[in-house]
Amino acid sequence: MSGQMIAITFPDGAKREFPVGTTSAGIAATISPRLAKEAVAAKVDGILVDLSHSLDSDASVSIITRDSPEALELIRHDAAHVMAEAVQELFPGTQVTIGPAIENGFYYDFARAEPFTPEDFARIEAKMREIIAADKPLVREVWSRTNAIEHFRFKGEAYKAEIIEDLPEDAEISIYRQGDWLDLCRGPHLPSTGKVGTAFKVMKVAGAYWRGDSRNAMLQRLYGTAWRTKAELDAYLLQMEEAEKRDHRRLGKDMDLFHFQEEAPGSVFWHPKGWSMFQGLIAYMRGRQDKAGYVEINTPEVMDKVMWETSGHWFTFREHMYTTVVEDRTYCIKPMNCPGGIQVYNKGIVSYRDLPLRIAEFGKVLRYEPSGSLHGIMRVRAFTQDDAHIFCTEAQMEDECRKVIDLIMDIYKDFGFDNVRIKFSDRPEKRIGTDETWDKLEASLKGALDHMGLAYELNPGEGAFYGPKLEFVLRDAIGRDWQCGTLQVDLNLPERFGSSYIDESGQKQRPVMLHRALFGSLERFAGILIEHYAGHLPLWLAPVQAVVATITSDADDYAEEVARALSCAGLRVELDRRNEKIGYKVREHSVKKAPIILALGKREAEGRQVALRRLGSQAQETLALDDAIRNLVEEATSPLARVAGDTYRNII
Repeated sequence: MSGQMIAITFPDGAKREFPVGTTSAGIAATISPRLAKEAVAAKVDGILVDLSHSLDSDASVSIITRDSPEALELIRHDAAHVMAEAVQELFPGTQVTIGPAIENGFYYDFARAEPFTPEDFARIEAKMREIIAADKPLVREVWSRTNAIEHFRFKGEAYKAEIIEDLPEDAEISIYRQGDWLDLCRGPHLPSTGKVGTAFKVMKVAGAYWRGDSRNAMLQRLYGTAWRTKAELDAYLLQMEEAEKRDHRRLGKDMDLFHFQEEAPGSVFWHPKGWSMFQGLIAYMRGRQDKAGYVEINTPEVMDKVMWETSGHWFTFREHMYTTVVEDRTYCIKPMNCPGGIQVYNKGIVSYRDLPLRIAEFGKVLRYEPSGSLHGIMRVRAFTQDDAHIFCTEAQMEDECRKVIDLIMDIYKDFGFDNVRIKFSDRPEKRIGTDETWDKLEASLKGALDHMGLAYELNPGEGAFYGPKLEFVLRDAIGRDWQCGTLQVDLNLPERFGSSYIDESGQKQRPVMLHRALFGSLERFAGILIEHYAGHLPLWLAPVQAVVATITSDADDYAEEVARALSCAGLRVELDRRNEKIGYKVREHSVKKAPIILALGKREAEGRQVALRRLGSQAQETLALDDAIRNLVEEATSPLARVAGDTYRNII
């Protein structure tokens, strides 16, 4: 091989020749000493590799520096390795299992008899800084399967040995060494521990079953976060601090919206105020759908297993489904609304003149989620979807996609979300239908986005098992992303359920089926709104829109009159005539996130006025009662009035 050359293409299109076996680090060094110093990895033909990776054929190469977007995942991955070494040094006998980079950080699962406590975090961080300061080279080695298993078993690392034993026989056993400590890992990694930097923090400890199976041993998962700079770390920690203040579980308790109980894990007990908000979301969506030409149905929550075998859910989604056996028949509680919607469509002869047919359903679905993944109303087992299924011809498919996208983007604006990202998820490995069908469906979704001039990110292999999918990701007030609405196009389920329509020539044709959810899960969307607004919901959606609070008993009768007038005007009102100081009342109702407090004393009663205070403001505005009512009614008008006129002005 000596003397042979390979052609390397750089991001700017330039090409240069290098000897076979040249490493990525060597290529960086030929470009500039500064780049060689700043390089942390490389991309070879689009694949991230170590700087020590050698090239033996023509390739496209880009050098990754610490400032590159790709570097952040490497920093976090290496921080996980450093944390694992620190833990084993500090707590001998602890076994390591797996430790990946995740969004905003990393974690590592440990098997240890004694529980980690928050008091251990500072010690772990200090030891991590020692390992980073030592700047140990990260060196990749390839071991034989037998040697690797023997090594980890000898070291008492039963979990690592089990991982290797379960790998395919022909799998390459990749080991990364940092000094005397080593770990099983595919890589890639930074050149040395020193490149991790010091912008990291150990955040929390949680339980995690080995391999996610509740039948296995419980491990301890240490979570951390890592960033390129201290400024990035500080910004993230500030965001987390703000997120804690906005936690919907705490606000839900303060605002008396909902609660959970062990007797019904993953299911919400809605209180009157929370249910008012929930029904407000449904009323809003129902109004938008009415205006957009949808009809609404409701289908059974329990159906025979045969239905789910036909749809394909039984074979692709079985582990998330609840079942029961009655009179020797197996029934499933529906995890999705699609099969029920198809049954309604199939109960009649549909002409091409009837299409597109837009059928909506606020359907309650149940899916098994591991208990460790449940999170307030954000991640539950029982939830309500604002589902709809649109049946149309292939010629109408792309236009209907555009209409759904327009509707969903407009709806998000009504809730204050202007920054919406779209992800395009194409065919998954586990799917139904032919490649020809998938080609057609994927082209229609992409065509709709391209026609509208909307940018999107590719999410390879993450489509539904029956069709490609768009996911709509919202960014909240503190910069967090939430995946909410979805749109899928499908020719597979109509075929499996024998759906048809009569075309212009009197022949039966297969309709296209669009699956769409705009809020997604109403429970989750409610939680997102609570956190986005920190409990200070828009007045039209607030469970209690105004509190009428007396300053003195002289205003009791007037307070009743004001509360009655506000209620008659369509506002949701609470009356507080307790014998407490007004300052106490204001503080208490502020904690409950009441948007408007009308403070009434003797002077207000005599002048038929109100002293109006707004949540989060120390200012007080004195208005005549009639003016106050008129202003508040206008302010509390649902956004539906913008698209549907006064018909929906007081619906919510």
